[in-house]
Amino acid sequence: MPTTANLVAFALVSLGMVLTPGPNMIYLISRSLCQGRWAGIISLGGVALGFVVYMLCAAFGITALLFAVPYAYDALRFAGAAYLLWLAWQAVKPGGRSPFEVQFLPQDSPRRLFAMGLVTNLLNPKIAMLYLALLPQFLSAPEDAAGVLTQSLVLGFTQIGISVTVNALIAIAAGSIAGFLAGRPVWLLVQRWLMGTVLAGLAFKMATEARR
Repeated sequence: MPTTANLVAFALVSLGMVLTPGPNMIYLISRSLCQGRWAGIISLGGVALGFVVYMLCAAFGITALLFAVPYAYDALRFAGAAYLLWLAWQAVKPGGRSPFEVQFLPQDSPRRLFAMGLVTNLLNPKIAMLYLALLPQFLSAPEDAAGVLTQSLVLGFTQIGISVTVNALIAIAAGSIAGFLAGRPVWLLVQRWLMGTVLAGLAFKMATEARR
């Protein structure tokens, strides 16, 4: 099992990433605004399934990689740091777009809503990088394959739980949030810079810390 400190740290990183606008959030908010809250929730079901698919593939792959390839841990560590820096830039770069500024989406059946949520998540490289590059940073003294796999699964399902919960709340409240932010662009700017600073700090810490 991961240590409490690692689990809390990973939960905070997961929370920060789910609050950073990306394809999943934009799609879910668009669905909720165009077709209602239940459409957003059904779409979220597909997104959640995509998380599970990516997480299981990464958990087994990371387990094999860390014990088969020399310096694999360091390679993943630097890849994770570089990816967090890229996310930080995406958050603060000029011309950033709010996910609440959506375009019209057609009415779709529940089955298609679920399928589109799944496809949107599976085609999102942010999710693959989250698991492959960031999970290893929060493993506690990986000495055997079973321990690495268990920790990876616990961390992965923690991220899924946080992401589904936050996205569900956003989908339900999308209309109210969009109305609130419409006349308050400074809130969007503050959120972007705050998240960019946090992600950059995490990237620096990840790149400079020694292997546990």
